[in-house]
Amino acid sequence: MSGRKETVLDLAKFVDKGVQVKLTGGRQVTGTLKGYDQLLNLVLDGAIEFLRDPDDPLKTTDQTRSLGLIICRGTAVMLVSPTDGTDEIANPFNQPDGA
Repeated sequence: MSGRKETVLDLAKFVDKGVQVKLTGGRQVTGTLKGYDQLLNLVLDGAIEFLRDPDDPLKTTDQTRSLGLIICRGTAVMLVSPTDGTDEIANPFNQPDGA
């Protein structure tokens, strides 16, 4: 057995590819993953942040702002997903009003 710890996430396959990152506090950014470490600190290039709805801070809007090259601190990273090959689907558990 080697002394190297295996990480749960294998981010090597996402390097130089687009990823979407959700952070604690509700922030959400997309960009090209340029690097990472064992603490899940991420380096994103061409990062774009999706701005939150002022009425409901838990929802994002279509408004964005360009951030450029950023570092996401690993303790703030909640979710990392590829931007290619994912689609948003309707919530199957959402009940229509009046049901």
